[in-house]
Order: sequence, then structure tokens, then C-alpha cells
Amino acid sequence: MVQLYYQASFLIFILVTILWIWSVYLKDVSIVDIFWGLGFVVVNVFYALMYGDLTPRKLLVLTLVGIWGLRLSIYLAIRNSGKGEDFRYQEFRKNYGPKRYWWFSYFQTFLLQAVLIMIISIPLFAINTSSSSGDLTGLDYLGILVWCIGFIFESVGDYQLMRFKQNPNNKGKVLDSGLWKYTRHPNYFGDSAVWWSYAIFSIASGSYWQIIGSIIMTLLILKVSGVSLLEKSLKDKKPLYRDYIKKTS
Repeated sequence: MVQLYYQASFLIFILVTILWIWSVYLKDVSIVDIFWGLGFVVVNVFYALMYGDLTPRKLLVLTLVGIWGLRLSIYLAIRNSGKGEDFRYQEFRKNYGPKRYWWFSYFQTFLLQAVLIMIISIPLFAINTSSSSGDLTGLDYLGILVWCIGFIFESVGDYQLMRFKQNPNNKGKVLDSGLWKYTRHPNYFGDSAVWWSYAIFSIASGSYWQIIGSIIMTLLILKVSGVSLLEKSLKDKKPLYRDYIKKTS
């Protein structure tokens, strides 16, 4: 089993290296964001096809991860199309210097993403290599419910935000309708819920400590690259956002 994990790690390493070479040619590190969801699809398909039979649980998770990952990658590809490099990477390029950032980005961004994909995907690895029968139980149906809630919040939240930004009259305003009326980050909440559904499937397969991947994903969303980073930026750019914080969870 460990060998399978190493093989998947090598596969992701090759893919992010190719992606990095492409980013150097394009002078756009943002393409790494599009690979994020797709990377989990790749490793999960690899685990499922390379280890044992396709049990009902493995087929279920294969489908759910595929839907989640492909939707996220397609959405980010559409959102980023024609907009150039994201401001975060522009700042890094400016701070480190263009002559140095082209190779520095490989370690700072691409290899880091590869490592995170492999750590966070541990629940998927556990599900696919479990010695359990793989038949669906009550926990699996709970996982399906949590996944559906998360996927609806994430996909609908992204769609509502995209439509809001497309309207030039909304420039400087804060989206506080639809799902955004109930939570400041329906997309991040949904993403976290989706990953907790994978933790539930992992537990259903008899694998417990492996839910560490879902915990790490939630911490990244809350404390590192998601909520905290975005809210800091929005407080500075949009004064109305401070009022939105006071009235919205």
C-alpha cells in the first residue's frame, strides 16, 4: 500500500513539474490554482484503479471526487480566463524579483501544492486501500448528505459571486444576498463540508486517523489561504465589508 502512495506522489510530482514549465513560458503562476481540484481527481483515480476491485464505496467516492474536482477546476479556468496572473503571484514576483521568481515559484507554489495534495488526499487513499467489504453503510449515506450540502454551497456560492462581479454596478459593493446572506463564505464552507464527507467515508471504511487530511484542508481554508487572507484584503478594499462581518456569520 505504501508503494502505491509513493507512486501517486511521483505522478503528481511529474504533473506539477510540467505545469511549472508551462507557467514559466506563460509567465503566469495562476495556472496552478486550476490544477488544485484536478490533482485530487488524478490521485483518487490512480488509487481506485491500481488497488483491488471497484467496490460500491470506491465507485461512489470516485464519482463524487470527480464531480467536485472537475467542477472546481473548470470554474477557476473560466474565472481566470483572460485576466492574467493573480495579484497574489504578482506580489510574489515583485518581491522576489522576476529574474529569481521563475525558479523560486517551483518550490514555493508548485511543489508545495503537490505536497498538500498528497497529504490532504490521505482519506481518499484510505478509502481505496481499505480491507473492508466496501459495501455502503449508514455512515456512507450520511457522507453523501454532507457532500451534497457542501457541493451545493460551494457551487451555488461560486455562481452567485461570479454573477455579482459581472455586473459593473456592483463595483465596491458587498454581496449579501442568496447564500451570501447566511454565511460570508458559502464556497469555503461548502469546500470544507465536501472534505468532511470524505472523512466520513474514510471512517465508514474502517480508517480513522486518516481524516487528518480533511482537518488540514479545513485549517488551510480557515487560517492560511482562504478565509483569513481574503477577509484581510476585503477589509482594506471595501469599507462596507466591516458592516457585513457584523451581521453575517
